Amino acid sequence: MSLKEYKVWDASTRIFHWVNVICVLSLIAIGTAILNASALGASNNGKILLKTIHVYVGYVFAINLAWRLVWAFVGGPYARWSALLPFRKGYATQLGHELSAVRQGKPVSYLGHTPLGRMAVTVLLLILTVQAVTGIVLAGTDVYMPPFGRMIAEWVAADGLDPALVRPYAHETVNKEAYDAMRAMRSPVVQTHEQMYFVLLGLIVLHIAAVVLTELRHGGGIISAMFTGRKTLSVDPQDRAP
Repeated sequence: MSLKEYKVWDASTRIFHWVNVICVLSLIAIGTAILNASALGASNNGKILLKTIHVYVGYVFAINLAWRLVWAFVGGPYARWSALLPFRKGYATQLGHELSAVRQGKPVSYLGHTPLGRMAVTVLLLILTVQAVTGIVLAGTDVYMPPFGRMIAEWVAADGLDPALVRPYAHETVNKEAYDAMRAMRSPVVQTHEQMYFVLLGLIVLHIAAVVLTELRHGGGIISAMFTGRKTLSVDPQDRAP
């Protein structure tokens, strides 16, 4: 069997991937603790601590994700939008070829994402973006942290109270009517954030299963390529950049 090594993932893409893995797993763990804080017997101070840590990790996650979205405009050929989104000319033909090869048990190799993989990555990026945006809103409306925390505190502060003194779970520091209006405004954001949390859990499981299954069936070093930036293939890749 003739094997050939190809350079595929640039350093920026690899760094994004692993920072994203660490952030997402950390956010899931902390988010699970927050959702079950009452059952765990956490005090109000404990809940505030959990949410504050969640927000700080979320900042790293959001900045890392924003950089990846920018990198898709200027990065290497396999990191760009044209290699990520399932809308490029000829995509339907490529998808049909991949599905046919899978049914027949034939190896089909891509340096970047396969047509199915591009569809999955697009959904993942969309959900991650939704989580980042809704998380930033919740950071301001829940624990009064930037970028919207100051504005929200000014909205809900009790009459005559310095907004800087507004604190989570300290109902004496807020105006009840304004606070209730703020909570009503954030309600759909909370629901979206929590629903996408469960969707993301399912997609992560599917992503890991697909990567492992592909690695076992066809090789190519999909996992190691996210460390080294290189894939080793025995079949000419369908998407080799010129």
